[in-house]
Amino acid sequence: MHFAQLPQVEAAAVPADGFLLDVREDDEWAAGHVDGALHIPIGQLVARFGELTESVGDGRRVHVMCRVGGRSAQVTQYLVAQGLDAVNVDGGMLAWHAAGRPMVSGQDGTPDGAFVL
Repeated sequence: MHFAQLPQVEAAAVPADGFLLDVREDDEWAAGHVDGALHIPIGQLVARFGELTESVGDGRRVHVMCRVGGRSAQVTQYLVAQGLDAVNVDGGMLAWHAAGRPMVSGQDGTPDGAFVL
């Protein structure tokens, strides 16, 4: 069986107005996330799929993100199979942070230092 290569994009190449889906757990989200991203932990994705499709609208690309790229790769594969235009953010939040992209946290607006461990 042949599988198409998973669509990926570098964190630095995600458009500033791109739609982001963060599939990390609640504690990871609280430690630091992208302002405006839709947060649906991977274990809730199937149950909340309608929320995603309502949020993203027709034909808009979904940039899927987790901590380093493993969970988001699984979700990207699922979304592509459902007919959505989805890409995995290569390197996840660690790459996003390393690229100097903006982030906020649930506490005071700055990312938690534990986030990058």
